Formats: sequence, structure tokens, C-alpha cells
Amino acid sequence: MAGLSALRGGIERQLINRDYARLWYGQAVSTLGDFVFDTTLVLWVATDLARGRSWAPAAVSGVMLAVGTAVLVVGPLAGVFVDRWDRKRVLLRTEVVRALLTGSLAAVSFLPASALPTGVWLALIYAVVFGVNAAGQFFSPARFAVLGQVVSGDADRTRAAGIGQATTASASIIGPPLAAPLLFAAGLQWALVLNALSYVFSWWAIRSVRVAEQQHDGQSAAGAGRLRQEFVAGLRFFVGNRFLVALLGIAVIAQCGTGAINSLNIFFVTGNLHTDSRLYGFVSTAFGVGAIAGSLLAGRVVRRLGARTTTWAALLLTGALVLAYARQTGFVGGVVLLTAFSLPVAMLNTAMTPLLLDATPTEYLGRMMAVFNPVNQLASMLSVVVAGWLASSALRDFHGHLAGVGIGPIDTVFSAAGLCIVMAGLYAAISLPRKREPEPAAAPAPQPAAAH
Repeated sequence: MAGLSALRGGIERQLINRDYARLWYGQAVSTLGDFVFDTTLVLWVATDLARGRSWAPAAVSGVMLAVGTAVLVVGPLAGVFVDRWDRKRVLLRTEVVRALLTGSLAAVSFLPASALPTGVWLALIYAVVFGVNAAGQFFSPARFAVLGQVVSGDADRTRAAGIGQATTASASIIGPPLAAPLLFAAGLQWALVLNALSYVFSWWAIRSVRVAEQQHDGQSAAGAGRLRQEFVAGLRFFVGNRFLVALLGIAVIAQCGTGAINSLNIFFVTGNLHTDSRLYGFVSTAFGVGAIAGSLLAGRVVRRLGARTTTWAALLLTGALVLAYARQTGFVGGVVLLTAFSLPVAMLNTAMTPLLLDATPTEYLGRMMAVFNPVNQLASMLSVVVAGWLASSALRDFHGHLAGVGIGPIDTVFSAAGLCIVMAGLYAAISLPRKREPEPAAAPAPQPAAAH
């Protein structure tokens, strides 16, 4: 037992501190469960519930729509309540809600598929997916706020965000391949039970995180007028904060590029890289490996360059690599560049965490995330729609040459995406204010963001 305690203590020291380590334990297990859950539901709907039906793609898309709807509908209001309530209690209660929702669907799924009409099954799935992701809109900003309490300093906060990004990337590599054999060998219900248990584990890990209990004014959260006032106050704070507005603008412009790549990359791999679709999994794995490496390196980069410089430099590098990727015609070169492209993307995602935390007082963190995340989700969805429309209609038959290089519809969209990301980097370099270091009120001039 002493050896086990020493091993756990060593792991927790490597993970910044004990409290962040507990947050990470919960995130690692529940995120892996989420990837298994999402992939299993999509596979079950496509291969069993809607097999051979003309509306099967629409049924699968409904799962994704339920996720997006939860973000856009619940996200903006969730931040108001997260700022009112004790954040640790929010984390614990949302894990209970998510465990109960997935556990309830698991219980129903022990029935044979023929026991309920297809429409009822789909309605149950969509409702649970919506509910789980709606609870996640409370969990994410609360976890973000707690992270800001248990980890301090740009370098450690970036390192914490990097570990989180690496964990998510690892889960995205491990989870989906586990889902198929689990579904076909054990059945849908056991994948759902696994996800429910992952939320139980997350609850257990978070329960021991030491966070100061928040003091509130005792006002009831049910008052619609007060809810509206606090929501409007959060919007005014966000709009009046030059740093946050700049970060949101940067993220939206970048999403115009990354959303297009996410939605069309399968067609680029098979058409431009002349690769069999069965090798597409290696492309996703390459991106995940690069994301893990970038996330773990981000802390060192921020320590040297500062979070502000890392943000705009990562965007410029990402845009340049996307432009190079768009010109590839072979599988090996494409995979190498995609892996390289994922490195600065991961660094960008982690570098923005300390910037957001530094720019937002703790009492507004929930409402800040309630604006930032839904707007980003909307930008991503619009980017996917526009990219799909361009590739399938406006540019469908487009072929030409530029400086002796052949160009087609998908690589043209990717080139435009790369330019959008470069624009986001230039905008970041110009518009991001230089952070003030803590200093006396009489200090004569602001100081640039410095490494810690």
C-alpha cells in the first residue's frame, strides 16, 4: 500500500499538483467513455437500427445535430448558473446527471431492437445525447473555472491545458477502435454501461479536489428577471473586454479554415492523395499523434515565447502548413504535413487557455465560456456547411492551372482555409493587447506577456 501511495504521489507531482491530477483522472476516463459512447451509437444506428434504409444518413446526422443543438441552446444560459453556483458542486451534479441518463438508456437497450418502434429508439437516443451534452455545457465552464483555481501561472496553466488536449487526442485514437468490437461482441448496452461508469469514476475523482467553496448572495436562481440581468451583464462584460473580443474574432476566423478541413478531408485523401478510403484511419491517427505531441510541448513553448506570441505564431504556422497540405498529391507527403499541421493547432488550443483565464474575473468565467463556446460551435457548423456547398455545387466541376500547378475543388477550398488561418494569425498579432503584469497602480507603462 505504501508503494502504491508513493506511485500515485509521483504521478500527481508530474501532473502539476494533486488537485489538477484528480481533475485529470476524471477527464481521462470520462472522455474515453464519451468517444466509445458516441462511436457506438453512430455504429448501432447505421448498422442495426437504420440498416438498409434510405434515411440512414439522416438518422446518423441526427446524433450530431443533437450535440450541436445542446451547445447552441443550453450553452449561453448555462454560464449564468455556473457563475451563481459552487463550481465543484456543478461538476459533481452534472456527472450524476450524465451517469443516470446513459445508465437509463443502457437499461432500455437490454430490450431487443424489435421491442420498440424505430422512431421511439431514435427519439430516446437523441434525447439522451442532447441531455448528456446539455449537462456538459454546465460541466465544461465549471471545470475551466476550477482549473483556474487549482493551477496558477501562464506556464502551468498552458501545461495543464496541454495535458488535457493530449488526453482528448489520445482518447480519440483509442476510443473509436474500441467501440466496434465492444458493440458487435458484447452489445450496445455494455458500451452504454461503460460510459455510465466512466461518469461515476469522474465523480469519485472530482469529489476529492480541494477548492474553496464559493459564497453567494442567496438569490434564487429561478427568477427570470434576474437571470436575464446576469446574462446581459455577462454579454456586456464580454463585448467591453477588448482582449476577449479579439480572442473570439481570432477563433472564429480560424474556424472558417479548420471546419472545412474536418468536413472534406476524406475526399481530399481519396481524390487528391489517391489513397484507398480504408487507409483514412491512418490519417486520423497521424493527426492525433501530432496533437498529443503539440499539446505536451505547448507548456515549454509558452514558457519561452509567452501565450500571446504562441497564439499568433501557431496560427501563422498552421495556415502555412495547410497551404502546403493542399498541394500534396501523395499519401506519405500528405500524412507528414497533416501530422506537422496538428502540432501548432494543439499548441494554439492550449495557449489560449491562460489568455482566457487572465482576461476574465472568476465571477464571469461561466458566462465568458457561455459566449465563447457557442459562437465557436456556430462558426464551425457554418464553415462545414459552406465548405460542403462549395465542394458539391459551386466548385464541383472546377479544374484549372495556376503557375503550372493543377488545381481542383477540394484543394481550392483547403487553400482558402489556409488563407483564413493565416489571416487569423495576422489579426492576432495586431489585435491582441499586450497583457499587463501585476504591478502598482502608479506603474508608468504596460509590460508585455512574459514567460514564467
